[in-house]
Amino acid sequence: MAGKRNVSTLLLMTGHPPGPLWAGRASNRVQWLLAAIGAACLALGIELAVDYAWTAGIIPLLMSVIGCLAVGLLILYGTLAFVHVAVTVDAEAMEVRCGHIGVPRRRIRLTEVTSAEFVPSITPQQWGGWGHRWRPEKGTAIIVRRGEGVALVLVDGKRFTVTVDDAENAVRVIRTHLRALAR
Repeated sequence: MAGKRNVSTLLLMTGHPPGPLWAGRASNRVQWLLAAIGAACLALGIELAVDYAWTAGIIPLLMSVIGCLAVGLLILYGTLAFVHVAVTVDAEAMEVRCGHIGVPRRRIRLTEVTSAEFVPSITPQQWGGWGHRWRPEKGTAIIVRRGEGVALVLVDGKRFTVTVDDAENAVRVIRTHLRALAR
């Protein structure tokens, strides 16, 4: 079995410290519809710029094209950046990567965490919508869908929340690492 490697060998190869590792994801298919709307706005802007014979002048043409392109890009980026989230936990940190290219990215060292909580029900309405959110009374969150999530209380009193599948196991792993750090 030369082609197979055990987990401890892989951990040594990747440089991760020993201890339980956890990885989870969450996604939102509804945001693909919004991405399609953004792509349609982009296509309309390009179509207007290339094929439409404007008799009213250049200013209305420019306003229409720039408006369609700007709205299309904003919607497209805003939705594709938060279509899914990938969360990993190791002995050093919890890392959250959004979208297909992993941006925005947030890495929270476990030495900055005082506690981790399982939140059984998080809704976009609680945070003001999907995406990267901040509320003065709640802290910061990355919300890609409604459902379970992880909430971290940081040493400075701030909170960070993320929606992710299998959040209960993520909290167990984080708490295990926090106990090890406290020793």
